Amino acid sequence: MRKLTTLALLLALAACQSSPRRSAAPEQPTLDVPAGAQSVTIAASPAAVRAALVSSATEKGTTVIQDETNMVVMERTMAGANPALDAEFGPSDNGIRVVRIRVRFTGAPCQTLAVQDLAVLNNARTALEQSFVLPGNPNTMQSLQGLKSRAEQGSTCPPV
Repeated sequence: MRKLTTLALLLALAACQSSPRRSAAPEQPTLDVPAGAQSVTIAASPAAVRAALVSSATEKGTTVIQDETNMVVMERTMAGANPALDAEFGPSDNGIRVVRIRVRFTGAPCQTLAVQDLAVLNNARTALEQSFVLPGNPNTMQSLQGLKSRAEQGSTCPPV
């Protein structure tokens, strides 16, 4: 009987040691920063970054078209003629023109990498839709820095 009890305890101990450990936080994806994209490291959690993005877009009247755990995609309609965009990307004469802003983010509770890329869409949501990648510029980087400031407000994380 003693041998049976010892064997049962050893098997139970082995089962506990071989079971995989699960972390409390879900695994975060790995992000690349493609050419033309901009990135910033934020001293806040991915959830705080997402909340800051969505609330900022709502306040500015920017449409959120995709809201996921690690990505928010927003669109801003370009009203009226824009000769500079017409010259660069051609006219948007069969539909509306929009600027699409995609922000992907990943990280840990106090260190989140946010990657922003932009595109202009001619004739959006029509069969003639065309998408063109826009390079980042000082204005779009300023927007990303604003996201950083907003997400870090009230954060107990040390600055990064």
